[in-house]
Amino acid sequence: MTKIIKTLKSSRVFATVCAFLASAIWGSSFVTQKIAGQYMGAFTYNGIRFALGTLALLPAIMFWDKKIKNNPAGNSSENSQKHSVQNVNAPPVNTVFVNLFIGRTRLMGLAGGAVLFLASNLQQFGIVLSNSPSSASEAGFITGMYTVFVPILGLAVGRKTRLPVWVGAVLAFGGLALISIDLNEAIPIQASDTLLLLCAALWAVHILLIDKFINNIDPLRFAAEQFAVCSILCIISALIFESVDIQAIRAALPILLFGGIVVSGLAYTLQIISQRKVAPSKAAIIFSLEALFAALAETLFLGETMTTQKYFGGAIIFAGVILSQRKRD
Repeated sequence: MTKIIKTLKSSRVFATVCAFLASAIWGSSFVTQKIAGQYMGAFTYNGIRFALGTLALLPAIMFWDKKIKNNPAGNSSENSQKHSVQNVNAPPVNTVFVNLFIGRTRLMGLAGGAVLFLASNLQQFGIVLSNSPSSASEAGFITGMYTVFVPILGLAVGRKTRLPVWVGAVLAFGGLALISIDLNEAIPIQASDTLLLLCAALWAVHILLIDKFINNIDPLRFAAEQFAVCSILCIISALIFESVDIQAIRAALPILLFGGIVVSGLAYTLQIISQRKVAPSKAAIIFSLEALFAALAETLFLGETMTTQKYFGGAIIFAGVILSQRKRD
């Protein structure tokens, strides 16, 4: 029992749980994104929800800054005994925090926000433009192709992936297909599918971007800054290309609040936290479970049928997740 408790408290287990929670939230959001498309354009929706996501993180950032400010280096007697020589002239932790993290975090926030802007809007356009009644789960499948893109693109940046993770990625891809595609019907290729495929490639870039710099930036500030950058770009685009309807925004307020606070503020922060300990290829396989949750959400809220084939697809993805976690990268 002690061993189990110790394992559950480990940061790797916590990071994996965060990845599972993020995939569950993202999966359910495909349905709300589909509904949001009935009220407003993609740029308007994403501009508002990422602005809400930014605001949702500000209290946590302020709390963390206050905590650091009230605990300068050397406050702990144990710490001061251990590092008395090295820290005798060290500045307070909050000063180090500002000098070390803020500039780097802001730079990464700009990069992450730009990728987020492209990926989230391609995804929204792909979901809204699809003619399929099960567009949410199909979008989950095509978007989930980042499961394969991450290890492939990872090779280009020197990120090696072990064989169990490759096999896990292939299993996850097969599971995604079973969840999202009716094998008894012909699959028409739509323009929206191309948008979602580009979106999947950009999500893979986003995952690798976070993996590259996550240990050198402040995760909360990075999340908030990438949301802010994405929101600004979306709002500018909405004012140029869309007709903003205030009445429609009011009518869709519950969906916007869910998309802003839960999907953006919470889920993307969970992603960043999880990637501190979970390798990108493994994280992508866990995130692929969003397709299963998208299918479940369609069943619960839109009346779609959850077939045996879809359950089997979910089981295959779980097998891929378990296999990918067997060895460290």
